[in-house]
Formats: sequence, structure tokens, C-alpha cells
Amino acid sequence: MFRNLFSRLFHDDFASSRLTSQDAEVAIAALLVRLARSDDNYSAVEKNRIDQILARRRGIDMTEAAERRMAAEMVEAEAPDTVRFTRAIKDRIALEDRIGIISALWEIAYADGVRTAAEESFLRLVAGLLGVTDVDSGLARQRVLQSLGRASD
Repeated sequence: MFRNLFSRLFHDDFASSRLTSQDAEVAIAALLVRLARSDDNYSAVEKNRIDQILARRRGIDMTEAAERRMAAEMVEAEAPDTVRFTRAIKDRIALEDRIGIISALWEIAYADGVRTAAEESFLRLVAGLLGVTDVDSGLARQRVLQSLGRASD
């Protein structure tokens, strides 16, 4: 699964590569990892939150989710840019679900208790690339804060 996406994402003719829905799921996992790494402090708390999100999204157990995260870490480390991931997602996933992905990214941004400027900048970039408005991203952030028991940040 990850190897196939890897070859399609990094193929010279990426624009014409045929990406699958499964590729989009791998791209989502890689985006979660990329966000967690964006502040140069990729903590165990963030890894655990990624595992929880992957388990929840795919209905898998935490062991399988951790394996998928570790594979996504390798894909993310080799990816030349974020656009390849967002294109795989945008081409395969409906807008409502892309807003859900932004919510998952906000969960990662708040996982360690500190939202950094790097994380916020990355989230703003990804939201735009996914076609999610600032308003929808802000509403997703508010829902995440409420689920964490925080009124605001």
C-alpha cells in the first residue's frame, strides 16, 4: 500500500499518475505526521494522537494504526513537498471529509498542549490546498478545542 503510493507520488509524471482512495488515506497519515514534525518536536503524545485518529478513521486497532503511522513517517520523510499529499486527498475525498481531515490536523496541533506558529502556518497552507476555507478551518479548530474542554487558545 505505502510502496505503491510512494512510487506514484514520486514519479516524474505525478500529475498524470492514477491515485486511489487508499493512496488518499496514506496521504492523510503522512500529513498528520508532517504537521506533528513541523515544530521540530515530534513527541510520543503526538504519535499516540495520530494512532488514535488513524484507528478512528479506519476502524482498526491501535497496533495496526501505529504500523500505518510508522509507514507514513517514512513516506513523509521522503516527500519533496506537501502538494503531492494534498492533491491525492483533494482528488479523492469529498469536501465534508476534507474538513474532517482539517479537524484531525487541529487535534495534532493541540496534542502536546502547545500550538506553534509553524503548526498554524502548515495548517493554513494545507487547508487552502484542500479547498477548505479559513472559516471552515476555524470552525473545525473550535470544535476540537471544545472536545478538549478548552474554550479558546
